[in-house]
Amino acid sequence: QVQLVESGGGLVQAGGSLRLSCTASGSTFRNNVIGWYRQAPGKERELVASITSIKTNYADFVKGRFTISRDNSRNTVYLQMNSLEPEDTAVYYCKEIQGLRISWGQGTQVTVSS
Repeated sequence: QVQLVESGGGLVQAGGSLRLSCTASGSTFRNNVIGWYRQAPGKERELVASITSIKTNYADFVKGRFTISRDNSRNTVYLQMNSLEPEDTAVYYCKEIQGLRISWGQGTQVTVSS
């Protein structure tokens, strides 16, 4: 059974930085697509960034501010978030796609104060 555990969320002032981690267990990991999503109160969940074994993809609203990376030796994907804005406040989730199987983590709260 695949388990994804996010960590690294918290409260930060606008302009600050956080690094989120998503650690997987029970999957092949290195060949899988991992995505970071976020959901703010009253809004739909949206893609923030994703990473495969060869490329990364970012939503327009985080380009130049967030960086996604992976360490296959640790089964972990990171989301480095810089220049945070109050609009980035949300619960951040990671998602793993392995073939037809999709797994989600429980989420980690990010709150950016103005």
